Amino acid sequence: MTPSLTVGPLVFGLVLLAAVLHASWNALLKAAGDSLTSAAIMNATGLVVGLAMLCVVPAPAPASWPMLIASILIHFGYYIFLLGSYRFGDLSQVYPLARGMGPLLVAFLSPWLIGERLGTLQLGGVVLLCLGIFSLAFNRLRLSDLSDWKPVTLALATGVTIAAYTLTDGTGVRRSESPAGYIAWLFVLDGVAIVLVAAWIRGRGLGAAVRKSWKVAVPAGLIAMLAYGIVMWCYSLGAIAPIAALRETGVVIAAAIGAVLLREPFGRWRIVAASFCAIGILAINLPVH
Repeated sequence: MTPSLTVGPLVFGLVLLAAVLHASWNALLKAAGDSLTSAAIMNATGLVVGLAMLCVVPAPAPASWPMLIASILIHFGYYIFLLGSYRFGDLSQVYPLARGMGPLLVAFLSPWLIGERLGTLQLGGVVLLCLGIFSLAFNRLRLSDLSDWKPVTLALATGVTIAAYTLTDGTGVRRSESPAGYIAWLFVLDGVAIVLVAAWIRGRGLGAAVRKSWKVAVPAGLIAMLAYGIVMWCYSLGAIAPIAALRETGVVIAAAIGAVLLREPFGRWRIVAASFCAIGILAINLPVH
């Protein structure tokens, strides 16, 4: 089945749900005292979920395995840059930069790499969504922050890896003939890789670190697996670029939730972000002629 270039109501609702879930696990990871250990626990949780799925879902087709292996390598780089950006930067600035860069690159690379050319309105919608997400990075930005290149560079590098694994997994899940099987193997292989890296870096101290972090990291891992599993299944149904952009609206949704439930000030930059995202979502969902 050829994926549609439009985003239907079911896909739209599922991707927005995944957006909220994704913002939630990133906040949990940032709040953890040991981000590497938490990331390892999260991926170990995904490994367990993936192994359970392998017992009941068909294996992915051989044509998808090169994409699967490439995705594991890209995800490895993603976690390195993500954890580094969180180490040197503030979540409110790092997260929007990384999440806004990914779908913007996907939108402009898709015609050449996977043959998906969006209509003018849809492309404009993706750009507006990304601009809205980017604008959150300027909330409470101080001039002195601009001189610190490390978190900005790492955040943008994270965005490049997001674009890379988005295109890789979107292609792989379509070739797999079994989206659930592809997702399960991704969880398993990704989990093994990150756990081994954490064990190598932490050594004998990993056990004690796990005991301190697992109560937060295990729920975060379940949330992360559910969020990405939903998005990958949606890639098999619709164009990758608008789905990737809609997924990142979780950044703005999280800001709105914070304003309503936590009484955080919404601020002019969040109003700008929400406005850009609302117009972008409308443009993405207009029929393509």
